Amino acid sequence: MVEHGPSPAAPDAEEPGRGLVKSAERAVLILEALAGSHETLSLGQLQEITGYPRSSLYALLRTLSALKWVENPDGELVFGIGPRALLCGTSYLDRDPALPLAVRQVERLRTDVGYTTHYARLDPPNVIYLASREATDSRRLTSRVGRQLPAHATALGRALLAELTPREVDRMLGDGDQQQLTDRTITRREELHAELDETRRRGWALEREQNTPGLCCVAAPVTYRIPATDAISVSIPIAHVTDEELELVGEAVLRHAAELARNLRREGIR
Repeated sequence: MVEHGPSPAAPDAEEPGRGLVKSAERAVLILEALAGSHETLSLGQLQEITGYPRSSLYALLRTLSALKWVENPDGELVFGIGPRALLCGTSYLDRDPALPLAVRQVERLRTDVGYTTHYARLDPPNVIYLASREATDSRRLTSRVGRQLPAHATALGRALLAELTPREVDRMLGDGDQQQLTDRTITRREELHAELDETRRRGWALEREQNTPGLCCVAAPVTYRIPATDAISVSIPIAHVTDEELELVGEAVLRHAAELARNLRREGIR
């Protein structure tokens, strides 16, 4: 089902109290829609997602295509994200002083546990994956750098939400139930708060098939900032999940998260 975006407004108009240039906001939301899709999107699909008038939407797409932020591969009214967006995202990774240390840490964690490992950052209400290291026998890509997933449906996100008070969590996630990604996703706020309480008690977050069928994830916050903004995780195939294995992986994740936090603080990275 296609979700509808913001209501149309006159080009270049500013929304009172926000100070946003409407055409710039629209361009960014178009790029986000294209980046969030695994396939190219037609002009009609983008209009349905954004709610923008067809004529102004097409004008923005032509401009973004000319500047290579958007690709129009078939010469038809079908669009995908362009190479300039990759350059922009790469520059974010290049300037992040925490990332080189984090990459080395998730590589060591993968060596210890033998599973795919991740490093992500909270971007409310989501988490963004900044590094992943696949298990050597992996037959599937469980995530990719730059991927964004709802925090409530990931172990990474829950590890970071558990660093906050219940009131802070509610304010960050907004009103109502949360997005459902699989039939196992916890969407009700009361259930999520109970899960976060269990995460605080246990020390590490757990998620079973709530964003990706067939996978279980264990995560812990990297507390070089307070509250923590970053976390590391391990993805475990469901067939390998036992209580004993979860305890072993949980202990490893906690150990590596603490080591990474110490290294980042020692380097003066905040």
